[in-house]
Amino acid sequence: MGFFDEDRGQAAIEYILIVGGVIVAAVVVGVIYSETVKNTGETFLRSVNNITNTTKNRVLEILKKT
Repeated sequence: MGFFDEDRGQAAIEYILIVGGVIVAAVVVGVIYSETVKNTGETFLRSVNNITNTTKNRVLEILKKT
């Protein structure tokens, strides 16, 4: 049973598991962050479009009055 008594590979496997966990955590954070950035960009574009349309409508109203 010498194979099961070996402790040399144990530390390497532990490091591999830790690195794997860090990679998984980084991927999860990246996905969450990308969704947040995407939603923020869409909200910004909607706001810009609203401001543009409101400004355009007010200018047209002013031009109609003159």
